[in-house]
Amino acid sequence: MKNKICLVTGANAGIGFETAKALCAKGFKVILVCRTKEKAISAMDRILENQADASMDYATADLSSQAEVRTLAMNIISKYPILDVLINNAGIWYSDMVLTEDGIERQWAINHLAPFLLTQLLLPLLVKAEEPRIITVSSDSHFHGKIHFEDVNLTNNYHGLRAYAQSKLANVLFTKAFDRIKPLKKLVIYAVQPGLVKTDIGLKHTFSFHGLMWKLRRLTGKTPAQGAATSIFLASEDSVKGDSGKYWDNCKPKATSNKAASIPDADRLWALSCKQCGINDYFENIT
Repeated sequence: MKNKICLVTGANAGIGFETAKALCAKGFKVILVCRTKEKAISAMDRILENQADASMDYATADLSSQAEVRTLAMNIISKYPILDVLINNAGIWYSDMVLTEDGIERQWAINHLAPFLLTQLLLPLLVKAEEPRIITVSSDSHFHGKIHFEDVNLTNNYHGLRAYAQSKLANVLFTKAFDRIKPLKKLVIYAVQPGLVKTDIGLKHTFSFHGLMWKLRRLTGKTPAQGAATSIFLASEDSVKGDSGKYWDNCKPKATSNKAASIPDADRLWALSCKQCGINDYFENIT
């Protein structure tokens, strides 16, 4: 994997950090995307403690802002001629309902629209790779999800878990729709279930009761390194390079929910996501 370039969002902690660290050990040059420069430098320093020869770079963005996602992509494109692997790892869970600067509910913005938009913006670099791979971290929470097409902000019926499950279902529908309509066969895309992982996702922006429930629930969870294993496998394993459009768990394909298999819902979500991101033709930059 030497000389291959991989970008990982949410790379300063949890699953994203372990993914970045492992891929550095495999010889990738890893671009760590973090919210702040301080978080990025700290993560890189921790990796260098055990891997003095790790090849890394960083970029910063608040993924809730479409303007910052666009700036992130522009900066990556100006600096790199090619991108071999894009790992849309960043994700969040909020207890309360707040809209972003774009008027979009935060979990929908960060967990779904940011990967949808960033992937589209970085396609010109990905198509230059011999075997480009796109990996989006979803969750088995998608089995409980429903896309509320008439109100994805859940304005009148908000609950943090409902919003999270909706966004994770969107990750799987995006993966399947992308694979079905992509203009180039070599563009390979996967959705990943990392499992129940001992991270702080349920503590950072949640009510005290939700935080307590997460502390109890994660006691039985995997370590972040174990949760990162499938993303690492899909980024680096030769045997899966053409096995696109599937949902993966424990380094194996897994059946999705019936809702995630719905082509009409995938098409409707695609159109809605393009509208929310101001995209007229998703593949216009590579066709």
